[in-house]
Amino acid sequence: MTDWRAVGVGFVVLLVVGAVGLSVPILGQIGAGLIGGFAAGYLAGGGLGRGAWHGLVAGSISGIALTIFVALLGGLLGFAGGPLGGLVAGGGILVVGAVITLLFAIDSALAGAVGAWVKG
Repeated sequence: MTDWRAVGVGFVVLLVVGAVGLSVPILGQIGAGLIGGFAAGYLAGGGLGRGAWHGLVAGSISGIALTIFVALLGGLLGFAGGPLGGLVAGGGILVVGAVITLLFAIDSALAGAVGAWVKG
């Protein structure tokens, strides 16, 4: 069963560290995925699989939220080029966002497994 508190904390940590990661290049977005996934896995505990699952869910939700936000923003800005420009801008960002969501999910799942292992 999914511990939504652990997923929520991991999601918030991902967003906060990701926002800080925009101004601190060493930390970056991958660091945000690792730290948020670790937090979700650590709070969930219960073994490697459970930690990986919670890290994966937290990373996926944050990637999806970020993708939707950026795609909507790109679509709105693309309307300067007409309706077709907005569609192309939003659609292109959505495809790139799907790849970013996958990256967030993978590193968050690995870090979640480590977090659950550390909690032991």
